[in-house]
Amino acid sequence: QVQLVESGGGLVQAGGSLRLSCAASRSIFSGNAMGWYRQPPGKQREFVATITSGGWSTTYADSVKGRFTISRDNAKNTVYLQMNRLKAEDTAVYYCNMASPRWSTLHFWGQGTQVTVSS
Repeated sequence: QVQLVESGGGLVQAGGSLRLSCAASRSIFSGNAMGWYRQPPGKQREFVATITSGGWSTTYADSVKGRFTISRDNAKNTVYLQMNRLKAEDTAVYYCNMASPRWSTLHFWGQGTQVTVSS
């Protein structure tokens, strides 16, 4: 069964922190690079961060570099996003999925988790 379940979002003041989790089915997670993506209100979904299958390499969007950290627990089929020094512009629905140059064409997405940063 294909599954992506994001959690950990909420309302936080600017400068605060949140840790997002994404539990994925084995068919999506195992052996694949994973990524976090977000969709701000009224905008298209955008890339946030990726991590390789073994967790040894990560990439970040310029807008979150130095503030967000992606990690994964391969034993739990779970990927995390630690978000620090949050800004109002980080407000979005956050999703996880496989990392791919063509990620925007992936058909299956979870429900996402809402992050709202108040200024």
